[in-house]
Amino acid sequence: MYFDLPFIAAAVIATIGIITMLFRRNLVKMIMGLSLVESSVNLFLVSLGYRTGAIAPIFTNAPSVRMAMPTVQAMTLTNIVIGIATTALLLSLAMVIYRKYGTVNADDVRKLRG
Repeated sequence: MYFDLPFIAAAVIATIGIITMLFRRNLVKMIMGLSLVESSVNLFLVSLGYRTGAIAPIFTNAPSVRMAMPTVQAMTLTNIVIGIATTALLLSLAMVIYRKYGTVNADDVRKLRG
């Protein structure tokens, strides 16, 4: 049960993020929901790469013991960079929408579009 806790936490965080994206109309809150989903994916990836009693895979002269999986660590770092870039892009888009329409409410922007 203890080893399943990070996976359960990742699922709960992803669920909260998805619900936030679906049921909130404020664009900034929707972006925050997307950020929660990205964070839950990072937690899931790090949890997949964890091995009990393993050492970090950065030593060149390491003894022959179990090492943590470096692939998921590299994927997590890549996901963090992509997440920062998409969050910055979406926040700048929300700022442009606010300057043009005077609101960040998605329903109001849809009404003003026509």
